[in-house]
Amino acid sequence: MSARTRIRPALVRPALAAVALCSVLTACTSGASGSPRDAADGKAAEPPAKVSVVTPAAGRVVTVTATGGTLTEVRVVDAKGGVLTGKTASGGTSWVSERVAAPGAAYRVEATARTAGGKESTTRSTFRTPAAERVNRLTLAPGKNTTVGVGQPLSIVFDGPVTHKAEVEKQLRVTTSNATEGSWGWLKDWSGKDRADWRPKEYWRPGTKVTLDATLNGTDSGGGWFVRDYKTGFIVGARQIVKVDLDAKKLRLERDGRVVRTIPVSGGTPGGDRRSWRGTAVLMAKEGTIRMNSETVGLGDAYNKMVAYSMRLTWSGMYAHAAPWNEGYFGRENHSSGCIGMSTEQAASLYASVRAGDPFEIKGADTKGTVAEGNGYGAWNVGWEEWKKKSALG
Repeated sequence: MSARTRIRPALVRPALAAVALCSVLTACTSGASGSPRDAADGKAAEPPAKVSVVTPAAGRVVTVTATGGTLTEVRVVDAKGGVLTGKTASGGTSWVSERVAAPGAAYRVEATARTAGGKESTTRSTFRTPAAERVNRLTLAPGKNTTVGVGQPLSIVFDGPVTHKAEVEKQLRVTTSNATEGSWGWLKDWSGKDRADWRPKEYWRPGTKVTLDATLNGTDSGGGWFVRDYKTGFIVGARQIVKVDLDAKKLRLERDGRVVRTIPVSGGTPGGDRRSWRGTAVLMAKEGTIRMNSETVGLGDAYNKMVAYSMRLTWSGMYAHAAPWNEGYFGRENHSSGCIGMSTEQAASLYASVRAGDPFEIKGADTKGTVAEGNGYGAWNVGWEEWKKKSALG
């Protein structure tokens, strides 16, 4: 943070209703002796300006006012060294912080005021806000400093309920290197938790740099207070799209509009719960060799085996992976329990080529429905105008 800076009068938005104690700070005046009369000419000495602070509750702005003068410097710092910046109003007689005070935080206030006659005095004090009864936290995706595919959304899953969605969304600032158009949308995660995703209008442009500043410290979600800020950033890699045609039993990997690999596959068995999903499913993670158990996805004891080159597409358990036990069906018949299976050699090649965030565009006449927004990253299955309506600020 920078050192103290001189403040200039400026218009600010009206301060939120401040509560609690309004305390007049003790002046630490340099220069003048504080005598009621001037020793040289016997005239009454000019009294110093008085400064007071309205001590806020958590989630409210800090207000500093001057009586008998104007504010020339105000510095409000928390115990970690974080500075609450602000602006002056009313001709320099008041100052309001641009951010709210956080719950359970201690602050130091140092303010300098000048009288009309030029006498300056500095006052110092401290205050602490009450601790939050409930704290909300969140999980961000993708991870910081990662490279992702063109379909990857910014995704925030909240630990606690978010009933003040508009207030939270106001604090989520997305910046991109090329002014990408996009919007937040609120949905329910597969886990049942509240979630907010930010997706572009169209797939990301390769090379785009994306940053999220979630300045949430001091924000009440309605299900708990946030007690810290969050930040993440990532870069978009090559334009890769995996197109899966379950009717043709074929998968094509396209890079920059060119087909670079064609793979025979076998999808979910038609006619029941073992069918695959259709629509756009964004590659969530490359999980390597994992144990797959049909009981975890409601399919009884159909399978329980180690599966190589597993690429997760949904939370409900649809993967693309090696399925050597289905070798006779690749390119001929859909005969899996819902996943997109291929030979071990082809799966290894695809696994090495794709990255998290690459979209899998899946079509087929006999599927069990379209991938939902919260079942992995299904936001691309919602039209743009409909998606914008999911914003709490739309």
